[in-house]
Amino acid sequence: MITTTVASSLRTVPAAEWEQLARPAGLYLSHRWLAGEEEDPTATCAYALVRDPAGDLLAAAPLYLVRDEPNDSYRPATVLPPHLRPRVIAGARRGYHNAPLTAPGLDAVQRDTCLRHLREAARRFAAGHGTTHWWPYLTTPAAGLLAPHYPEDPVHLEDDALIPLPGTGIDDYIASLPSRRRVGIRRERRAFAAAGLDVRHRTLADCFAEAAVLLAGHQQDHGHDRDGIDAMTGLLKRQAAVMGSAAHVVAAYDRQRMTGFCLYYHYAATTWIRAVAVDRQHPAPHLYFNPMYYLPAEAAYAHGATRLHAGMTTAETKRRRGAEISGLYALVDR
Repeated sequence: MITTTVASSLRTVPAAEWEQLARPAGLYLSHRWLAGEEEDPTATCAYALVRDPAGDLLAAAPLYLVRDEPNDSYRPATVLPPHLRPRVIAGARRGYHNAPLTAPGLDAVQRDTCLRHLREAARRFAAGHGTTHWWPYLTTPAAGLLAPHYPEDPVHLEDDALIPLPGTGIDDYIASLPSRRRVGIRRERRAFAAAGLDVRHRTLADCFAEAAVLLAGHQQDHGHDRDGIDAMTGLLKRQAAVMGSAAHVVAAYDRQRMTGFCLYYHYAATTWIRAVAVDRQHPAPHLYFNPMYYLPAEAAYAHGATRLHAGMTTAETKRRRGAEISGLYALVDR
């Protein structure tokens, strides 16, 4: 008989057991990332765990009762129709990349049974707090699997970009693109290299304060007024403490001044771009495109990754750099 329990902390679930389900789903559902999210005071977390009679983990989902959502993109009032106002998030709360976790090798009937158990666990958790739940930023395959179990149609929220990295080095990536794009990217890389900036590979723990200054400027340029230097410093410092040496930074320096950076993670076969920001007043050519695409692509190849997750927004710019674009959806329980 399948059983469902709800744990109050991921630290009660062995990392190896969780990772068997999480690695196909991505970084933002990994054990280490989610354990770090437990430190966020703006939500109360729990974990729905579906097990078979032998006690093996078949399916799982984080659950978050959100008290104060600082990110507008995760606020129901910002992204959902007016009649839908859930306060419980099922799945990943950060990263704009979500899916229910199910064990590899399940057949369609077993998987659907597990998804129903996850839905019911989320419903009970939400009802206990006088609200409903939703799954934000589901990948297209995940939305397709979950949609038959929910009364509302999926809501398209954004588009997601994933850049394939064929071969063994960045020259193979460039060669895979149409000829006009090959010429453009080589020109962007040459002009950036000619600017003479010092490219350094660091851990986030070594440079979070410098990166926070650039990230705060980037966020405020995009209308996120609450994301000042203090807020971004605290955010990156917490991430550095939780993720340790897994939090990689490639940064461009003009002497001792950081002028641009990319924070990224290697997880499974994918390199995940987490944050990018540049000093818009610095005259270096193509200062954004190199930390955003080409420098992390080089790091991905060095690690043996086969894909670069470039995330949401500016889909056409990413498509011109070889990205495959797919939808991200929300499913909401009434």
